[in-house]
Amino acid sequence: MEKYSKVKINDILKLTVEQLSETRSFEHLNKKSMDKPMPSTEALGEIVNLLKEVIFPGYFGISTLKKDTMSYYLGVNIDNIFRLLSEQIKRGLCFDCEKENEKDCADCELKSQGITLEFMQRLPKLRQLLYTDVVAAYNGDPAAKSYDEIIFCYPCIKALINHRIAHELLLLEVPLIPRIIAEMAHSDTGIDIHPGATIDESFTIDHGTGVVIGETCIIGKNVKIYQGVTLGAKSFPVDKDGNPIKGIPRHPIVEDNVVIYAEATILGRITIGKGSVIGGNVCVTKTLPPDSKIVQASNKDSKFIDGLGI
Repeated sequence: MEKYSKVKINDILKLTVEQLSETRSFEHLNKKSMDKPMPSTEALGEIVNLLKEVIFPGYFGISTLKKDTMSYYLGVNIDNIFRLLSEQIKRGLCFDCEKENEKDCADCELKSQGITLEFMQRLPKLRQLLYTDVVAAYNGDPAAKSYDEIIFCYPCIKALINHRIAHELLLLEVPLIPRIIAEMAHSDTGIDIHPGATIDESFTIDHGTGVVIGETCIIGKNVKIYQGVTLGAKSFPVDKDGNPIKGIPRHPIVEDNVVIYAEATILGRITIGKGSVIGGNVCVTKTLPPDSKIVQASNKDSKFIDGLGI
C-alpha cells in the first residue's frame, strides 16, 4: 500500500474541500438561498421532549414533581417551547418562502409567533386526545398493568405523541417541520404515520413495528390496528407530463370501532365500515359495509379475499 506524505494528504483533503464547496455540486439539492437558516433536527428533538414533559408531567424529564410547584415547572417549559418552536417555525417558513431577498420575508418572525401561540392553545386538547389513546392501549392489551406502563413503554404512545404534535402543526400550515417530527417517531418506533393523517380519539397500535398510515387516511374513534398493517395508496394518476398528481385523497377511510389484525393491507380511497374486523394477512381494495368480517380464504389456491365479504 502506498505511503502518503503529509503534503500529499493535505493536497488531497484540500482538493476534496474545494470540490465539495462548488455550488453547482449541490444546487440541485437546495435551490433556496444558502444564507437562510434551516430547521434544526436537534432543536426539534428538544422541543418534542419538552412537549412530552408538558403533556405527561413526571413521566418525561423531572420525575419528582409536586402539585404545589407544578405551575412553575410547566411555566418554564411552556416559555422554552414558545421560544424554541417559534424560531424553528420561522426557519421553516423562510426555507419554504419563494422570495430570494431575506428582507422581503421579514414577516416570517411575526407569522411564526402567531402560529406558535395558536399551537400552544391546542396543547390541552392534545393532552386529552393522548389520554384517550393511553386508555385505549391499556384496555386493548391484557398484558398491560397500568396507564403508567403504557406511557413509559408502549411505542404506539411515543408515535402518537409525535403524530398529534406534527398533525396540529400541519393544520397550521407549517412547512417541513411536521414531517421531520413524524420521521423522528418513525425512526424510534418503526411506526410510520404521515402527519397529514387524521386520527380521532382512542386509537391504539398493538406492538406497532412496520405499521404504515398514509397522508390522506381518515381514522375514526376507537380503532385498533396491529403490527405490520398498511393503510396505503394504490397507483395514483399522473398529469399530462407523467408526473404524479399530488394532494388528492388516495388512502383509506377507517370508520369507528374497527379492528385490523397483523400484516393486513388496505389500499386506495375506500371505506372500512364501522364495527368491521379485518383479519391478518389479507388485502382489501374495495369498500366494506359496516360490521364486515374479512379473513384469509380457506381455499389454498386463493390467497386473499379482496374486500368482497364472506
